[in-house]
Amino acid sequence: MKPVCQSARTADSGRMSAEILEKKKTLDLRKKHIGPSCKIFFSHDPIKIVRARGQYMYDEKGQRYLDCINNVAHVGHCHPDVVKAGAEQMELLNTNSRFLHDNLVLYAQRLQATLPNKLSVCYFVNSGSEANDLALRLALQYTGHKDIITLENAYHGHVSSLIDISPYKFHHLSDVEQNQFVHVAPSPDVYRGKYRADHPNPAKAYADDVKDIIGRVHEKGGKIAAFTAESLQSCGGQVIPPPGYFQQVAEHVRQAGGVFIADEVQVGFGRVGTHFWAFQLQGADFVPDIVTMGKPIGNGHPMSCVVTTKEVAEAFALSGMEYFNTFGGNPVSCAIGLAVLDVIVKEDLQGNALRVGQYLTELLEKQKEKHPLIGDVRGRGLFVGMELVKDRLKLTPATAEAQEVIYKLKEQYILLSADGPHRNVLKFKPPLCFTSEDADLVVEKIDHILTELEEALGLKLHNTLNAENDSIKRKLPAEENGHQYHSGLILNRGSGPGVPQQTKRHRR
Repeated sequence: MKPVCQSARTADSGRMSAEILEKKKTLDLRKKHIGPSCKIFFSHDPIKIVRARGQYMYDEKGQRYLDCINNVAHVGHCHPDVVKAGAEQMELLNTNSRFLHDNLVLYAQRLQATLPNKLSVCYFVNSGSEANDLALRLALQYTGHKDIITLENAYHGHVSSLIDISPYKFHHLSDVEQNQFVHVAPSPDVYRGKYRADHPNPAKAYADDVKDIIGRVHEKGGKIAAFTAESLQSCGGQVIPPPGYFQQVAEHVRQAGGVFIADEVQVGFGRVGTHFWAFQLQGADFVPDIVTMGKPIGNGHPMSCVVTTKEVAEAFALSGMEYFNTFGGNPVSCAIGLAVLDVIVKEDLQGNALRVGQYLTELLEKQKEKHPLIGDVRGRGLFVGMELVKDRLKLTPATAEAQEVIYKLKEQYILLSADGPHRNVLKFKPPLCFTSEDADLVVEKIDHILTELEEALGLKLHNTLNAENDSIKRKLPAEENGHQYHSGLILNRGSGPGVPQQTKRHRR
């Protein structure tokens, strides 16, 4: 069955939503009243989005953009089934979860059915950050230990406890002192990391680094409470851990008395295609002790969840401190969560993620054969990264070029982002109703943009680019998506963007 958002390709395309304020007034008020640390996409030329449907977003002029960024609108923006479920329940009742209500237990039952039996106890909260913070509390209480192991370039949330375990946030700040109880293990990146694809056993090598950290902690009198990792690193650059890595890490951590926390906030709910949860990519023999989830769980509605074992939950209760969350698990949130699960099944969105994700990856791999700027293509399902480099041997990050690509795509009404420690990884994480036609369009535009970039740079396969001495290098804007990046080549913007033509595209 086709995803319902496939039909949204033309739905409402001629109708413009009335904007409340003119764009300039919106920008002025944002600058006046919104904290300056709250960055915006395409900061020097932001888009004002007023409505969305399926995999498309629309600006105040009615211009449609293909959304390749939004892993929050998991089953498609404003999915009618999800909207209806929330509205109907809101009209009936919404209240504190300390009242007995069927939605809470029915949703917990449905959610647990997607997980291994061992993971059976749910705590509902409101955001991925809140879920990860609670996961740490569970681990600390259950183990009685204090030391946490996190991964290089990891991001787990914005609250204080999570900034401490998010090197993505603190690694570049020289004036920030790392928490003495937090220990950073190498990211299991087999493309750019310490142990690469040509290593005979990268999973064991990276896991042994975790074991060595545990040994050093013990030597200093510490004890491991938890190892925490995104099942697939997102902000860290779309990193796919080698098979067997989590099993071996879990063995070392559990032998030390700790627990394994799998962060599924960005990658859960069928995005990887072959499995409902990304940690399941490691194999049926791997089961975390705690799983956190958020973002896609409510398709944009603020809800999240921590799921753990009966043993961990009972230890948390024995602390004597009651836990409740005013909004977590309220009847409206649970009605929306149930609707999201229903849509995933009804429209086979996990299957769509597998099929379209494989197709997208194959298209990008073919582009790698012709474009020297593409160093690596990696991903699972509709979680795909394409890393741009100036030199495939030295892996010199093509940071400015990645920013050029996303700005040029924006001019073609396609929204994509770049991330990773060097901001040079193009990240594909669209709504799961993304189609093969959408993949064709995006890759076609990327092909043209990279061709122009490489011609301007004089870059060909097997050539080494010396960006420092390149006479045609010009300056890019100093910031994008809240991150600094280095200056580099920018193409002439005077040629005009052109509107993507809605030509017929053949499904693979």
